[in-house]
Amino acid sequence: MNRLPESWQAWLAGRMAEKEAAHNQRRLQPLARQGVYVRHQGRRLVNLAGNDYLGIGADTEWLAEFWAQTPPEERLPSASASQLLAGHAPAHRRLEHTLTELFQAPAAVGFSSGYQMNQGLLAALAGGPHTLVLADKLVHASMVDGILLSKAPFRRYRHNDMAHLADLLARHHRDYERIVIVTESIFSMDGDEADLAQLLRFKRQYANVALYVDEAHAVGVRGATGLGCAEAAGCIGEIDFLVGTFGKAVGSVGGYLICTDLVRRYVVNHVRPLIFSTALPPLNAAWTDFVLRRLPALHERRCHLAAISRRLADAVREKYGVCPSTSHIVPLITGTNQSALDKAAELMRHGFYAAAVRPPTVPNHQARVRFSLSAALDEETVARLAEAL
Repeated sequence: MNRLPESWQAWLAGRMAEKEAAHNQRRLQPLARQGVYVRHQGRRLVNLAGNDYLGIGADTEWLAEFWAQTPPEERLPSASASQLLAGHAPAHRRLEHTLTELFQAPAAVGFSSGYQMNQGLLAALAGGPHTLVLADKLVHASMVDGILLSKAPFRRYRHNDMAHLADLLARHHRDYERIVIVTESIFSMDGDEADLAQLLRFKRQYANVALYVDEAHAVGVRGATGLGCAEAAGCIGEIDFLVGTFGKAVGSVGGYLICTDLVRRYVVNHVRPLIFSTALPPLNAAWTDFVLRRLPALHERRCHLAAISRRLADAVREKYGVCPSTSHIVPLITGTNQSALDKAAELMRHGFYAAAVRPPTVPNHQARVRFSLSAALDEETVARLAEAL
């Protein structure tokens, strides 16, 4: 390959030197998954860095059942086209129908990834100067990127600070035709939860306010039938743009939007990642549909996950004094980048693979080890982890 111009080499090398000096350089790690374990450098380690919250990715019985009932025409590894060309297969239509049935909603849209979903939706829904976006300070990078692409005016309210959000709404609600509040339901790094009840009170108070909620880390693990925090709060029908991903608890890949028929028609015509990206492989759409139909029956897995998560969060609080988590995402906040790397390395020596998460994924001086728990973990393993903290 041709050598880069010197100016490019100097710039790239300088940026990477900055990362290295800040103990913030990332590297791809080759990991082979084996149920609840990963193999890393010849060792078998308990996997605490993935998002297989219900253990579906490790469920070989489910996979065997799926293969046995899936016809050859749906075992396609590529859609080979965008949804608007020739990529919207019967498996995609069936998946959307399942979503509308489960959520008792008028319409649903599937996406190739959760990142594309948030980026594309917010860019299209918030576009222009007449919509104000009010986003929680800790929303995911995909949402931030979508907001920036929209070129809409936006404000970040302090994380889960409803008083700050109330002040922003009071000051700005007359200045814009539309306002959209953007939040996650369970936050990906702190593992705490949005106050959906208060957000809905704001929506009812102001006629021009819509609510965008990302259930990426809640679908599957919250609610009586696993539909997320909105189901648990009894407010699915009141959220204007209810989104989530299939790549975590559902054990697949892709994202979804639950919405009205009007919103679906708008999305199909305006969301660029949907229009210009190859659709999900029919195989993945069929697998996702297979899993979603079984989510309501996984109550025991959800209860077990909640119990081991509480146990670990309590252990972190006991030993370190603080842990914001109320979910299966449990952070051990160490502060500096190096301390997070050191703690992750120490845990690896004890047989646990957990990610050291550093800025910009988390705020400066809040580097951490992020424990991402799975219902496939037994109580003994979690007890050993608590002892190793």
